[in-house]
Amino acid sequence: MPFPFYKRQTATLIALLLLGFATVSLFNYCSPKSSTDDVNAKQPNEYVGNEACRSCHQNEYNLWKQSDHFKAMQLPNDSSVVGNFNSVTYKSDGVTSSFSKQNGKYIINTEGADGKNHDYEVKYTFGYYPLQQYLVETDSGKLQATRLSWDAKQKKWFHQYGGKRIPAGDWLHWTGNAQNWNTMCAECHSTNLQKKYDINSDSYHTTFNEINVSCESCHGAGKHHINYIQSDAYKQGNKVTHSYLEVSPSSSPLQHVQTCAPCHAVKTNIAANKINSNEFLDNYIPTIPNTERFYADGQMRDEDYNYTNFLESKMFAHNVSCNNCHNPHSGKLYLTGNQVCLQCHAPSYNSPSHHFHAETTTGSTCVGCHMPSLTYMGNDVRHDHSFRVPRPDLSVKYGTPNACNNCHKDKAATWAENAVNKWYGNKRKYHFAEDLIEGSKLHEGSETHLLKLLSDTSVPAIIHATAANYLGNINSDNSTNGLLACLKNSNAQVRYEALRSLENHPANKWLQQAFPLLGDKVRAVRIAAALLLQTIGDADVPQEYKALLLQAKGEAESYVLHQADFAHGNIMIGDFYHSNNNLPEAEKFYKRALKKDSLASLARLSLATVYSAEHKNDEALATLLMVVKIDAKNDDAWHSIGLLYVEMKQNSQAKAAFDKAVNLKSLNIRLYYNYGLLLQQEGNNAKAIDILLKGLALQPNDESLLYAIIFTYANNKQPQGAVGYAKRLYDIAPNNEQYQQIYQTFHLR
Repeated sequence: MPFPFYKRQTATLIALLLLGFATVSLFNYCSPKSSTDDVNAKQPNEYVGNEACRSCHQNEYNLWKQSDHFKAMQLPNDSSVVGNFNSVTYKSDGVTSSFSKQNGKYIINTEGADGKNHDYEVKYTFGYYPLQQYLVETDSGKLQATRLSWDAKQKKWFHQYGGKRIPAGDWLHWTGNAQNWNTMCAECHSTNLQKKYDINSDSYHTTFNEINVSCESCHGAGKHHINYIQSDAYKQGNKVTHSYLEVSPSSSPLQHVQTCAPCHAVKTNIAANKINSNEFLDNYIPTIPNTERFYADGQMRDEDYNYTNFLESKMFAHNVSCNNCHNPHSGKLYLTGNQVCLQCHAPSYNSPSHHFHAETTTGSTCVGCHMPSLTYMGNDVRHDHSFRVPRPDLSVKYGTPNACNNCHKDKAATWAENAVNKWYGNKRKYHFAEDLIEGSKLHEGSETHLLKLLSDTSVPAIIHATAANYLGNINSDNSTNGLLACLKNSNAQVRYEALRSLENHPANKWLQQAFPLLGDKVRAVRIAAALLLQTIGDADVPQEYKALLLQAKGEAESYVLHQADFAHGNIMIGDFYHSNNNLPEAEKFYKRALKKDSLASLARLSLATVYSAEHKNDEALATLLMVVKIDAKNDDAWHSIGLLYVEMKQNSQAKAAFDKAVNLKSLNIRLYYNYGLLLQQEGNNAKAIDILLKGLALQPNDESLLYAIIFTYANNKQPQGAVGYAKRLYDIAPNNEQYQQIYQTFHLR
């Protein structure tokens, strides 16, 4: 058998979406009385267009015409194009581009996919303020967003990756997958967007009912609503407010938030077919505030579009929704400055006795302290929506950012901490960030902090989900039990993250508890259960769950295949087929991922595992060496190279590769176990102990590392060195008979 590779499956696809609102039906809460049902009994609900709404909702229509949603995407003309196309040139990072009008068309001349300059006709404008992008049609139905954008604030051209040369063929080049409108942007800039991606031809036949974000993007298709308004029943006085609308003023706060969420969140779409549901994870899997995209305390770092941050907030916990602050039709705040917050908060908050800053300064504004901002896409300033109190003391301790030093950049965090202590005293109210930061480090004490978060019912559910995500990296009975408890959590995202994390824990500890989740009421949870159980042999599946497993596997396959037009989506598909031992299909999709993103190291690492399983060690080694050629600091690649050399019985090369991974301070516990095992087998027990101790420093309660170091000490004729680790192993699982025997053996020596 090939030497086993250790890797974690790709759990989710992170798709970066631009601003806009949902283009699909999420809810169907408002139903008319039964006497009105005959009006629409035999007619499908259809999109009717914004003009059909105008006659009854003129005021809302006028507000919408002023909104970013109205200008989300437009045909290019003198009124919609704000950039300078008067035969001007712009040079950035070695590429000279020009902008002109030719025969009434807007033309951008810039570097194409072949590295040479070409003329490209602008097919659509994309957004308008603070920047405007331009869409160009290429092949196979694809529209691409150029990175050459117009700064509507400073009225100049700029490159969103200024100072960074992005060569043709790179995933981030404007002709690449990252800038593909159909995949990355379209859903949230037009109404009733249907992507219509053909996986076999890698082509699109994308359609939409309206070019921009219109009434029916949020309220749903309007045909049934209009039929009812025009019906005899309505005219005779049988009126039911907001009939056949999917969201309305009478909808709940959660419904309002989740209407905005699909486009104001980084999330993965589960499938093309949307379930009419009030559960967000029936159709989407939003990102969580872990360190992949957020600071360790949960503050925004990369673009997150506010939804995830908002779920962290006290505002969300107290049923505040987007439309309490923002007019849903114009998108603008109802009131200016601090007045929008004073709708709910006491006037005393709007005084120097609270904010300790001079009036009219940034420090006197609510958003300045409680909604710090970052700039994305070159010039787009966006505010963190977790509404947290500034904590410079955490900045001093952990290096996380704080709102005070965002303004006072010339001061140290200790200065800000002292100022806050002077104003408010030395004691701070507890915030989940205190445990989340320590938990994110995945060090010796992390487990305690993460389990504390899970047990604290005052902590937001999205933070519970994040704690469950981190516990996937800590292999101990306590962590496993914590994740198993999460399987009964009422929040779907907590259950989802727990299932995804359990794949790194021994199957015998979670198998029976995972089976019932195949029948969970939420689609994303069923999919996670299927992905967790996909490698379980048929004989190990109880008869009562076989049909559910088959059905959930079908949902999981549809889910991963829905990501096929995205580079990392193909890695997900490859992982799915790899786990189901369909190696030819796995190889096919890993190669598809590399075609879309030639620098995707994860695809090469996964492809190498397929080659290894097929006994194609030369191809596997060449693939892995390409990874470290591109990224010499990829510790996972060096670990995999070491494993492959072990299989090829080239131990000296294996040790050299393992050493590189260790020196890169890898957090992969399997590296230290595998390397220690190799050294032990060669009789180098002293170095084996040293390597295993490095692993235990990362995860002191990892049972496999403890087991290995106990017997390495024994082999090195140092039984006393094993005593403490034997006791630790026993304390982790005192009912484990094998651990009891080990403890008794070494404790008595």
